[in-house]
Amino acid sequence: MKISGVDIRPGNIIEYENGIWKAVKIQHTQPGKGGAYMQVELKNVIDGRKTNVRFRSAETVEKVRLDTVEYQFLFADGDDLTFMHKENYEQIIVNRDMLGDQAAFLTDGMDVMLEMYDEKPISVQLPQFSEHEIVEADAVVKGQTASSSYKPAVLDNGVRIMVPPHITTGTRVVVDTGEVTYVKRAD
Repeated sequence: MKISGVDIRPGNIIEYENGIWKAVKIQHTQPGKGGAYMQVELKNVIDGRKTNVRFRSAETVEKVRLDTVEYQFLFADGDDLTFMHKENYEQIIVNRDMLGDQAAFLTDGMDVMLEMYDEKPISVQLPQFSEHEIVEADAVVKGQTASSSYKPAVLDNGVRIMVPPHITTGTRVVVDTGEVTYVKRAD
């Protein structure tokens, strides 16, 4: 499936220069002169090489069609993450690097989607939202609540995020696992 170069999003798997690449980071730039472009950091899913590519809106790339299979996270052993197929109970091990910063959001028994290319896992999709407890939050500075400022906080998995001033230690919050940002207070 062809997509425009400016429609690439983090996590997309594309075909580029006869290789299969995953978009890791993107930055949309619209200079004062000339057309807009998307600066994309790509990581080769086969050998792990990285490259930066600039895609203009007129350019198209081939988005790779992947088989998506539901797996359940079992446990971590060092940098190896073990997942189990939900139907035939077959286990598969992937390296923690495949998830990057998102690996911190894995919990035992979590259902994830593994994207396969030629029957090899190349990407792991976590649920979009995850619930966590705040274990450390800075105190609110007097007068700071008037503006829409955020303060740093640490989740129960050790990840640092920015939260609104009214969030305190012990509060359960919902976090966007893709953007690693605060969404709302948990119900």
